[in-house]
Amino acid sequence: MGLLTAADIRALAAQLDVRPTKQWGQNFVIDPNTVRKIVRLAGVGPQDVVLEIGPGLGSLTLALLEQVRHVTAVEIDPRLAAQLPHTVAEHDDASRLTVVPGDALHLTALPDPQPTAMVANLPYNVSVPVVLTCLERFPSIQRALVMVQLEVAERLAARPGSKVYGAPSAKAAWWADVQLADRVGRNVFWPAPNVDSGLVSFVRRDPPVTTASREQVFACVDAAFAQRRKTLRSALSGWAGSAAAAEAACRAAGIDPGLRGERLTIEQFAAIAEHLR
Repeated sequence: MGLLTAADIRALAAQLDVRPTKQWGQNFVIDPNTVRKIVRLAGVGPQDVVLEIGPGLGSLTLALLEQVRHVTAVEIDPRLAAQLPHTVAEHDDASRLTVVPGDALHLTALPDPQPTAMVANLPYNVSVPVVLTCLERFPSIQRALVMVQLEVAERLAARPGSKVYGAPSAKAAWWADVQLADRVGRNVFWPAPNVDSGLVSFVRRDPPVTTASREQVFACVDAAFAQRRKTLRSALSGWAGSAAAAEAACRAAGIDPGLRGERLTIEQFAAIAEHLR
């Protein structure tokens, strides 16, 4: 099965009168070797059902269909959503593709078969909320590989103590083991973005064991990083009700209230949230 070349993608865009827009974060991958590498690093195979967010003109979709059982593609641009089945039919069996028109952030359910994996070239402006939302709402997803802005990729995969460790890092770790899988140059996109990209791998794991809810834990994370240069005692005071309550919750969890949030694992945030309840 052939994949889309740069010339194919530009011709298809011209046919549809599509001009990539910043509003929807559209940067189309025009290099067949890159989409094949994405599929390889995703580790998907013949038994997998893949959720693809933002398939665009279909370059990654076709590479996925070479390897997996089914692709469910969610596309916000109605012109691209309508065209995708026709593009796939010219290269593969379009019965193995389901297109869901709409915004991935508003998805609450997906048609069967349910996804086992997510593979996507995500719009830079919504990449973190899309990843976290899909991991939350679709527990059948056991692993994911997403392409995002390199800075965001490094932040998602960061470990406690790193300069770029923050709320996205901690929240992603609630759902999965996260790794920076590779870097991608800007010349494989049309139009070329102003920054490099990164591929981030997620392998789902059990959330931390805690009696606190995920919402309570994430509220603790948000409070800690809203003022990241402050100590936990100070940064968590608004969330806890007072600095004294924040300090008491930290000490009950066995955590020094003089630390900053950037030092804590998601398990430690969960422990603090549990002791404030």
